[in-house]
Amino acid sequence: MKTTGSIFTKISLGVMVAIAVAACNNDKKADAPAAAASTGSSASETIVFVNQDTLLAKYDYAKDMRSTLESKGKTTENDIGSRRQAFEREIAEYKRNANTLSADQRAATEQRLTRKGQEQQQYEQAAGAEFQNLQGTEANKLYDKIADFTKIYAKEKGYKMVLTYSKANPTVLYGDATLDVTADVTKRLNEAYAKDKK
Repeated sequence: MKTTGSIFTKISLGVMVAIAVAACNNDKKADAPAAAASTGSSASETIVFVNQDTLLAKYDYAKDMRSTLESKGKTTENDIGSRRQAFEREIAEYKRNANTLSADQRAATEQRLTRKGQEQQQYEQAAGAEFQNLQGTEANKLYDKIADFTKIYAKEKGYKMVLTYSKANPTVLYGDATLDVTADVTKRLNEAYAKDKK
C-alpha cells in the first residue's frame, strides 16, 4: 500500500511536470534558438521561444508556489497520518479487550470500527482530492501569469508568436491572430472526415 506522502509527492511532481511539459519540438531545434535567446532576440524576429524548464526553475512565483504546495502537502499528510494512527490504536485496543466483551459489545464495537474505517478512508480520499484541486488551481494561476505576461511582452517586442521549449509537448503561449489557422484546419479536417464517412 502506498503511503500518503508518496502519493502527494507524485501528485506534486505530476503537476509540475504537466506545467513544465509545455514545449516546442526537440533538443536539436532548441539549440540554435537558445543561443539567440541568450544574447537577446532582435525586434525583427517575429517568432521567439521561452525555455519553460528554466523559467519554472528561476521564476520566483513558481518557486513560492512549489514551496506552498509542499508545505500544504506535508500538513495534509501529517493530519491523515495522525488520524490513521489514532484509528489503528483503537483497533489494537479492541483486539486486546475483545475477550472481555460480550458478543453484543463485540458486534457493536466492530460495527463502529468498520464505520470509522470507512470514514477514515473517505477522509483520506477527500483530502487527496482537495490537495489535487489546489495543485490544479495553482498550476492554472501560474500558466495564466506566464501567458498574460508573454502576450504583453510579445506586443512590446513586436513578436508574432512566443513558443515554449521543452522536449515533450509543443505548446504556444501566445500567437498573433493573423497566425492562427485553427478555423481553416478545423474546416478542412471536418471536410475530410465527412468524405471518409461516406
